[in-house]
Amino acid sequence: MSFPFPGRPAAPRAGLAAAACALLLAGCASFTDDGGFGTAADAARARLGKDALWVRSDQDRADAYQRTRSLLAQPLDADSAVQIALLNHAGLQAAFAELGISEAEYVQATRLPNPGFSFSRKRQGDDLKIDRAIAVGLVNLLTLPLVARIEQDRFAQTRLAVADTLLRHAFETRRAFVNAVAAEQAARYAEQVKQAAETGALFARDLARAGNVSSLDHAREQAFYADAAAQLARARQQALAAREQLTRRLGLWGTGAQYRLPERLPDLPKARPEFTDLEGYAVGNRLDLQAGRVQLESLARSLGLTRATRFVSVIDVAYLRNSETAQPTENGYAINLEIPLFDWGGARVARAEAVYMQAASRLAGSAVDARSEVRESYAGYQARYDIARHYRDEVVPLRKRISGESLLRYNGMLVSVFELLADAREQVNAVNGYLDALREYWLAETDLQAALGGRLPGDAAAPARAPSPALPPSGTAPGPEAAALPKGN
Repeated sequence: MSFPFPGRPAAPRAGLAAAACALLLAGCASFTDDGGFGTAADAARARLGKDALWVRSDQDRADAYQRTRSLLAQPLDADSAVQIALLNHAGLQAAFAELGISEAEYVQATRLPNPGFSFSRKRQGDDLKIDRAIAVGLVNLLTLPLVARIEQDRFAQTRLAVADTLLRHAFETRRAFVNAVAAEQAARYAEQVKQAAETGALFARDLARAGNVSSLDHAREQAFYADAAAQLARARQQALAAREQLTRRLGLWGTGAQYRLPERLPDLPKARPEFTDLEGYAVGNRLDLQAGRVQLESLARSLGLTRATRFVSVIDVAYLRNSETAQPTENGYAINLEIPLFDWGGARVARAEAVYMQAASRLAGSAVDARSEVRESYAGYQARYDIARHYRDEVVPLRKRISGESLLRYNGMLVSVFELLADAREQVNAVNGYLDALREYWLAETDLQAALGGRLPGDAAAPARAPSPALPPSGTAPGPEAAALPKGN
């Protein structure tokens, strides 16, 4: 770039004025106080009702530890599990670091390009020749405002993408919590089933020894007991695997992994929630679609920059000062210009256009997929509510009633003990079906929230739901299959 010196011609001063205007328009950005984390933090508060923390200091680490310790002092619920995950998961912290990288790239894009300096010293006999030059890329200087705007858009896209990553992790944590609680509840119920089956097998053994039942009936009860023992082992292993998956989502280890879970899942809502216009709500609410829109705008500006510099992308302006022994000092300027002789920039423009069209098509496809995901999730949400309610209000009570009637007939010596035990096994299947249906309902609700990009329309902060009264906690009362076992005439 030319600098004002006495005796300079007027033409370089005009170029200097244009460059100075470009510098004034460009400006220099500075690092923000929150590093761009505000978007993710706001999304956590508005869409989850939770606080997110980017651990960047010892004080942040201490705050996260104290908050986590306080939450772990009580049995976890879905909301506290999500909050712990937002405070502790190392993968989320790595995603937050993308904000620092993106902001640094944006700030770097607003910095003025460094000038280049060249120096040569030549001696021929007693003659000494020194050449000096200071050069600046003029194209980089003139396009600085547009490049800075493109990087600013990319920084905004990164903020939305990181916030979307946070939400997705929160929903995955909620799913893991539902699976872990359901698995432990199923394992406790499997323990009750195994105990009841063992009682039936021992009772059948005694009857067989007395000659009151056939070997076939005795073998059937032994087989049921053996199957119940295998089901219990499988349920315990599944409960352990589900708990470890939740632990990984929470980001806990050591003593922190010894958290307590509730006895059972929450009960169903009293009425099936109904929503309208969920597709439009999701398209306007989902952060991944918002990030796609910002990316498309950034690519449009990048395409404009590529078209503007398609013919000439390199112009270097240099100030020269040369001195030689016994000769007057030479002052001047030089311009290095790329000549578009072989490459007219058409390939670069075509590539930029293809990248833009690719992003536009992907955004349109994502919007179509989002609408389909919402329809599918909402239909599954309604169907699973109806199924769980059917099990709770129809299937389980009917099986319980049948077991009760069978017990009365057994006490009246109208049916055999094995008919009574067969009814108890059917009741076991009904209760297991209800537990599965209840788990699938809460998973379906989480899937619907994820498809919508946050909480359900009209939801306030997630309320604490009361535990289900449908099944007693382990150790407080026998299961329905135990109640169906014979207690004598």
